[in-house]
Amino acid sequence: MRDLTHVDAEGRLRMVDVSAKPATERRAVASGFVRMRAETLRAIRERRTPKGDPLEAARLAGILAAKRTAELIPLCHPLPLTHVDVETELREDGIALTASVATTAPTGVEMEALVAVSIAALTLYDMCKAIDREMTITDIRLERKTGGRSGDYVRGQEP
Repeated sequence: MRDLTHVDAEGRLRMVDVSAKPATERRAVASGFVRMRAETLRAIRERRTPKGDPLEAARLAGILAAKRTAELIPLCHPLPLTHVDVETELREDGIALTASVATTAPTGVEMEALVAVSIAALTLYDMCKAIDREMTITDIRLERKTGGRSGDYVRGQEP
């Protein structure tokens, strides 16, 4: 267990000490998808959803969630986020979500991007469940990240 970064010598989980690491610019992008019925998408396009605009609610919820990641994921460090954005794209079978997060800090923002897209997807579900309980949240994943000791990552590219 000594090779595990988040486990101490006794096997207990711990938050890694990043105080000696330099603060560098770090960015991450995550994506997800909410599959839904055609009539649900039509209601969103025509602004006829019972609770109001689900796209704007999802965007805002994702932004707020990124800022609270350290409260939700036990071993995440609280980070001074310098940018958070959540984009939505209506497709023929649902809504694609993309969250982008940036910071200048000693550790990365992958979890913040993943939390942002996850909460945005859950918010879409909540905003539209009155008309479609069959929605499916899927494909939540890290698309890319830059900065830090491990270097850059782009989904689908060899390391």
